[in-house]
Order: sequence, then C-alpha cells, then structure tokens
Amino acid sequence: MKNIVFVLLLSCMTVSCKQTPAGEDAIRAFNIDFNMGTGGRHGFAAPGQYADADPAAHVQWYADMGCNVIHSFAVSCNGYAWYKNGFVPEQPGLKHDFLKEEVQLARAHNMKVMAYFCIGANNKWEDDHPDLCYRADGMQIPLTRVYLDYLCASIEDAIRKTDVDGIMLDWFYNPGGGKGDRPPLRWIPCEEEMYRELMGEDFPGKENITKEQEVTFRQKAIGRAWKKIRTVAKGAKPDCIIWLTAFEIKSEEYENNALLKEVDWLMNEAGDRESTRAMHDLTGPNTRLITCLARWNRQNPLEIVPDAAEQNVGLYGFRTPDAGTILPPISGYLSASLDTLKGDDLNMAVLARYFNGLPINFPTGK
Repeated sequence: MKNIVFVLLLSCMTVSCKQTPAGEDAIRAFNIDFNMGTGGRHGFAAPGQYADADPAAHVQWYADMGCNVIHSFAVSCNGYAWYKNGFVPEQPGLKHDFLKEEVQLARAHNMKVMAYFCIGANNKWEDDHPDLCYRADGMQIPLTRVYLDYLCASIEDAIRKTDVDGIMLDWFYNPGGGKGDRPPLRWIPCEEEMYRELMGEDFPGKENITKEQEVTFRQKAIGRAWKKIRTVAKGAKPDCIIWLTAFEIKSEEYENNALLKEVDWLMNEAGDRESTRAMHDLTGPNTRLITCLARWNRQNPLEIVPDAAEQNVGLYGFRTPDAGTILPPISGYLSASLDTLKGDDLNMAVLARYFNGLPINFPTGK
C-alpha cells in the first residue's frame, strides 16, 4: 500500500513540478549494461547470462527513469546477438526476440532505441579468428577488410531485422587506441596486409616503421572503417542515427578523416566538462553532443548535470544489473535523499530527477 501511495504522489508531483530539461528534445539516455557480468573473459558477461531479460519490463523501467533514448544491444562484447534469426548467433537461451520487441514497445513511449556494437571487442570473433586479432588482451581487433565485412553485415542485419532507431559504436579504435599513451602496433600479418592496402606501399618492416607512419596508418584505418559503416547503416535505413562514444575525444586516430564531422551523436565517455566543451569544435553542424555519468569516470552529477543542461548537451548513464537482468524501481532513487547516496546510486538519483523534470531536491523540497 505504501508503494502505491508513493507512486500516486509521484505522478501528481510530476504534473505540478514538471520542468523542461535542457530543451524539449534533450537526449536523456540510459543503459542497463548487458556487456559486463560474470563468467566471460575480461569481465564481460558470459554468453546467455541475461538471456531471460523481459523487453516489456525493461521499456517500462526506462520510461519510469524519464528516458527518451534507450541504449540497448545488438551484439554484446561476448559476440552474441540480442535478437533472433540474425546474421550473428543469438545469446544462448534467449527467451524473447529482445531488441526487436524492445524497439516496438519503446515507440509507444516515444523513446528511441539505439543498438550497441563494440568495434574493438568481440570474444566470439576472437575465438573464431585468432590470427586476425590480439586475442590474449581483448578489445584488440585490427580493422581488416574481413572483420569490417563481418561487422557491417551484422550492423545491416540488425537494422533491417529490428528497425532500431540507430546504432551506438564503442571502442572505435585500432588496437591499443583510445588513450594518449597507446602502445605501438604489433604488426601481425593481417596488419602488414592492411598497411599495403591503406598506405599504397610495401610494409617497411617492424624495425623500420616510424611513429608518423603508424599514426597515418591508424587514421586511414579509422577512415576506411567509418566510410564502410556509415554507408551500410544509412543504406539500410537512411535516418539511422549513428552514435559514437569515445573516451579520448581528441585522439590522433580521429584526425584527418570525416568521422567526427559526420557522426550524428558524439559522447564524451570520460564525462569531464573540459572535454565535453571541446566537442563543439570537433564536430559538424548537425552533430548532437552527449556526456556520460558513471561510477568509474568519477564525475560529480551535481556539477555535470546542470552544466550539460546549460550547454544543451545530452546526458547518459549506465549500470550493470545488481541482480537478475534489471535495476531496482526508479521510485527508490527518487525517494532517497541525495546526501545518503554515492557512486552509481547518486548518479542514477540525479539523472532520474533531471530526466523526469523534477527539482534536484525532490522529494524533500529542502
């Protein structure tokens, strides 16, 4: 009975206190993270760990959160898909046609669904093609023609089969990329072949490669991959949104190609205000900007959320399920006093208030 009273109170207060958060169409996105879990390599979820997830329950949870964007999954880092009868084998034991049903249900709530693809990590690909990746390290897949053909076939298949609104691209780097102090490439045989394709000259040998040559090679590899991914995604669905998340927005690998100018949405995964502001100067006129709140990036939501609202930047959060396949009800995050929370709980409580147009001091008013 107490829970019912609270829900009714919340409904009434939402009507009377509703505020427009940073513009009516500000991106308000969240992800219940099926990537991370137990039983898989590198901290990834084992294939099938969340296979009984109920799309109806998930969509309702996101609606309660106040989201207008659901970050969902086409293919997890373990390499298995979240929809049935696709190009990529589905998660073992997948109970529902999860992504397809989620897209259909979300439209009733006027929410977009974005399907996740990790460019640099796919455990199934690593197992099936040990000669085409830095298999022992994880998240280390060279952007060969063979891999791009596989990745793009998966992207096209997911878009056509599920009618998803867009795709989210994560770890869009060459091996070791995404950070300023990246290690040199190993130049395994497939990378030597890529060098000849991209640079138009014979590979000079590991001992002779210069830093400048490697940087140029990395940039050309990103450029080729982006052109193919964009062509395939927009060909499958012309209004498909392509969302790039990047930890190092100013990575050298992104220079001298069209990626940041052409991507539809760009997110600063590190979440810091300086890098978020820098995105304005790196992108095209139609690119929408997002920043991230997560426990690991250690940003203060009481600073990041109002700053994002002022800058008209979208907001995004994510969290691995505590138990089962979903997170606790949103009512608990809204009823809790913020000074009793920390980490992911604090991030979620602040985002839930902002996403629902409620004041930060809800429900106390103090």
